[in-house]
Amino acid sequence: MTGTMNAVEITEAGGPDVLKPVTRPVPEPRHGEVVIKVAWAGVNRPDALQRAGMYAPPPTASDLPGLEASGEVVTVGAGVSDLKAGDKVCALLPGGGYAEYVATPAAHCLPVPEGMGLKEAACLPETFFTVWTNVFLRGGLKAGERFLVHGGSSGIGTTAIQLARAFGARVFTTAGSDEKCRKCLDLGAERAINYKEEDFVEVLKPEGGAHLILDMVGGDYLPRNVKCLADDGRLVQIAVMQGPKVEMNLAQVMVRRLTITGSTLRPQSDEAKAKIAQGLREHVWPLLEAGKVAPVMDSEFPLAEASKAHARMESSGHIGKIVLKVG
Repeated sequence: MTGTMNAVEITEAGGPDVLKPVTRPVPEPRHGEVVIKVAWAGVNRPDALQRAGMYAPPPTASDLPGLEASGEVVTVGAGVSDLKAGDKVCALLPGGGYAEYVATPAAHCLPVPEGMGLKEAACLPETFFTVWTNVFLRGGLKAGERFLVHGGSSGIGTTAIQLARAFGARVFTTAGSDEKCRKCLDLGAERAINYKEEDFVEVLKPEGGAHLILDMVGGDYLPRNVKCLADDGRLVQIAVMQGPKVEMNLAQVMVRRLTITGSTLRPQSDEAKAKIAQGLREHVWPLLEAGKVAPVMDSEFPLAEASKAHARMESSGHIGKIVLKVG
């Protein structure tokens, strides 16, 4: 497929206003890839980090932002046998989602869940890949365990609350307003903690602490998270919005046999992401198709107004996912 397409690029490192509409060549699929005609693209924090010059794309990835999208397969590369032109998919992307067409490994595509529209499906890949791998594979969450997720009203948070509850965990969460806390309770959290008014460490203390914490805050949350964990508890770090450096008492980690781990999704190998996709297809997609779990939608913007979408996300006023209408 040849020709040009509309896209949004990062003109220089900076705030939302550096996102500008541009015309680019339509990408061609490499071996094992497909090209998707994008209907909707998800907006995520890593997009904003890349825009700010703090999260460079992998060497082989598009320089355009956008790590998830939904749409229709239009071109199939060599070595792809399980997808064909016309298939409706949502996909985890190496980059390039803020465009009318995007190339991505076929193994990172998942079918649009039955009964779900393309707009909702665009909200699935980035958050569901992240939550599945960090909460269930890396964090080992089990039914009956106490799970604390920070930022419960974010895309990651709303996904983590629902999945943890669906798999039988007791869910606790933090959020920054009473409205956000109410939404977290509606999604299945047992207790939602307004971190501006309460200390999550004190709230979890009578429960015996958390068996697992999912944190994207970092900074001074680290020693508080360690204090909040039950003995033999696990902390999984997936972002550091308050900064990556902090002092803490490692003796607590040793004496109480704690595990501190973490990951980021984008730098992982294509093979690792394909395994995550397969796990989602087997264990999570049936929950989506049964209506037991669903993405929480905040707002939508036209592709050309991606800067407004970023401003909305960085205001932290949103609840759930922000999407761009492309097709």
